[in-house]
Amino acid sequence: MELLRSNLARVQIPEPTHRIYKHECCLSFDTPRSEGGLFVDMNSFLAFGKEYVAWNHEKTGNPVYLHIKETPKSVPEDRPLKKPTLLAIGVDGGFGNNETEYEESYSIVILPDFVSLPFPSVELPEKVRIAVDTVLSAVGAERIEQVAAWTAEDKKASEHALTLQQMKSGVVIPPSGWKCAKCDKKENLWLNLTDGMILCGRKNWDGTGGNNHAVEHYKETGYPLAVKLGTITADLEAADVYSYPEDDSVLDPLLAQHLAHFGIDFSSMQKTEMTTAERELDQNTNFDWNRIQESGKELVPVFGPGYTGLVNLGNSCYLAATMQILFSTHSFISRYYSHQSLKLAFETAPADPTLDLNMQLTKLGHGLLSGKYSIPVTEKDAATGDARQEGIPPRMFKSVVAAGHAEFSSMRQQDALDFFLHLLDKVERGNNTRSDLDPTRSFKFGVEEKILCSSGKVSYNKREDCILSLNIPLQEATNKDELEAFNNQKAGQGLEENNMSTDEIVRPRVPLEACLATFASPEQIHDYYSTALKGKTTAIKTTGLTSFPDYLVLHMRKFVMEAGWVPKKLDVYIDVPDVIDISHMRSKGLQPGEELLPDSVPEEVMESAQPVANEEIVTQLVSMGFNQLHCQKAAINTSNAGVEEATNWLFSHMDDPDIDAPISNQTSDVDQSSVDTLISFGFAEEVARKALKASGGDIEKATDWIFNNPNASVSDMDVSSSSSAQTPAESGLLPDGGGRYKLFGIVSHMGTSTHCGHYVAHILKEGRWVIFNDSKVGVSTDPPKDMGYLYFFQRLDN
Repeated sequence: MELLRSNLARVQIPEPTHRIYKHECCLSFDTPRSEGGLFVDMNSFLAFGKEYVAWNHEKTGNPVYLHIKETPKSVPEDRPLKKPTLLAIGVDGGFGNNETEYEESYSIVILPDFVSLPFPSVELPEKVRIAVDTVLSAVGAERIEQVAAWTAEDKKASEHALTLQQMKSGVVIPPSGWKCAKCDKKENLWLNLTDGMILCGRKNWDGTGGNNHAVEHYKETGYPLAVKLGTITADLEAADVYSYPEDDSVLDPLLAQHLAHFGIDFSSMQKTEMTTAERELDQNTNFDWNRIQESGKELVPVFGPGYTGLVNLGNSCYLAATMQILFSTHSFISRYYSHQSLKLAFETAPADPTLDLNMQLTKLGHGLLSGKYSIPVTEKDAATGDARQEGIPPRMFKSVVAAGHAEFSSMRQQDALDFFLHLLDKVERGNNTRSDLDPTRSFKFGVEEKILCSSGKVSYNKREDCILSLNIPLQEATNKDELEAFNNQKAGQGLEENNMSTDEIVRPRVPLEACLATFASPEQIHDYYSTALKGKTTAIKTTGLTSFPDYLVLHMRKFVMEAGWVPKKLDVYIDVPDVIDISHMRSKGLQPGEELLPDSVPEEVMESAQPVANEEIVTQLVSMGFNQLHCQKAAINTSNAGVEEATNWLFSHMDDPDIDAPISNQTSDVDQSSVDTLISFGFAEEVARKALKASGGDIEKATDWIFNNPNASVSDMDVSSSSSAQTPAESGLLPDGGGRYKLFGIVSHMGTSTHCGHYVAHILKEGRWVIFNDSKVGVSTDPPKDMGYLYFFQRLDN
């Protein structure tokens, strides 16, 4: 006790502003349930596992810790399992309530000798008792940042309920024995409250559910409300009423009256179906990963180093799939695992390691690759009886990498491609002082665009990229005869694909080689200003690569616009070989006999080079129901790349605080603070002003403009740049090698949009394909090589 009293000055009583960690180690994934428990520093309120707490004592000198240990309670074998009744995590009635119950024990530990004192104890100094009580009663920082209790909003009364007109058709609904009026479905049936039609519900992404007859009936008639049969009981508020115009589950205050119109006595009816919310809960708690991929084959779990799953934090599968593949690359393994220890990362981290990207990437790398957290169930405490693969929760990593990003810091589903690019940008910035350690370099390559003017002269524009985004040329499908026969059969028999089994549908098969060829094929540029002709003309652009990266990432652009400019996901297979050769895509640079276009561009042309929204893109987006101003911003911010890119931008920026701000007109002046910011990046003032002028004052776009126009100077505004400077690859900044690559990773997506559905990863490890589906990891018997959204290739040594 005297030892504790002598260290009282190093004990703090937490203030409301303190971040208190008590659920997970800052340097590892140890928790109070780990063998050594968790040690909370009573000065900084950071938590450490038993292996790491001494490091914190060495670094800070803080000697007093609260030791928290959780041990499983014995559970009667006949205890019934509770099923969640609330769409929430970690709250009463929500997810996590079937888990083993634990008993907590506490003690005060004084380092370096791990002297232990019991808690609670009246013999402890009052300051210590108050400090520990405050820590134990506080909500942990992990929980606050996670916002884990993601509770569904209360249902609202429908605006259509009080004015609903019901037809006097004499329809009487029996208490049971229902069937869809348009097919043989006897489950998931909905009663339209206007005309009494009984029709099946929507088809799920995996082929289960109904045949969409209820929603199609609404589209034909406009009758707004339907109630799900089998959910009607004496508790009418629990009945599942859906409003099609409001596109949500609602309350019908007059439901008793509306049901009586069809002869339904709700007081005597029994519940036989799940509500929409309950089905969502059921799908979240029973997400059948065998059904997601591999045709329902039972997959064998795999354990050990490199086979650790990642817990889904709530729509975080995009993060899990991406990180599993990144930590299968030599560059990320070397940077954050094999050549960086946890101790080194901690020693170089700031005072709070939970806020340091390098520390949290190292923590994640060691968690995934060490095998410490990937142990067969038989090696775990038998008292839990838990047969699941537990995985590790990447909460601290997600908090750091998503900081300041409105979308990634939310609990909403995100595009795996967007996250991959965002992460690479963060990692590159974090390694800007040691570019030789930057693992993102292994993904980068040079791109060269050759523009051939009708004058016969050329210009070369060079930039860096880390993905090849490929259009899918359906006209190059290799099974055209089968497709034609299938479409004729559909038309002749009046069949719809949503009424057919997956095996019956014939999908286009497009070779990857055709997608790569489309990327490199010549493209016309209209209204191109030629400095040789001193006017606008049509030019031809061809694209090639100036270097080949260590890891090549291919993005398949599967979302297109169908009739009516409705976004649609292409239902297409891509035939991807195990080995590809892109040697033919290497650009040749300026050739003998080619003459470069002059550099100088008239001032009025320079002024017209400011971003302007493509009217065709804007018109198409507006016809889809988007706001005119939003559409213009989407076109400008995607450099008028196309409707698909603009649509994705809109979905990602709907909640931006400045989304409704008017587009500022370009003037000859630029904001001096923006100029100063670019100067601080190392750019010359003249180049900074020119870049800001060309990009509407946007610093990020201006930075991109400078990198894309390496020869920019006061006298040469690059509308048609004739740059012949060395690319980063030529100056040794980018990796390069041969053009043969081997497929080693696939991120697959299921769902109608990249912002919904589910992502999984397949990775080639130790000569076999392995599926990573959040926390579950297993041997893959049929990897979906033809269904990928992102493909990862590793360059083969010559």
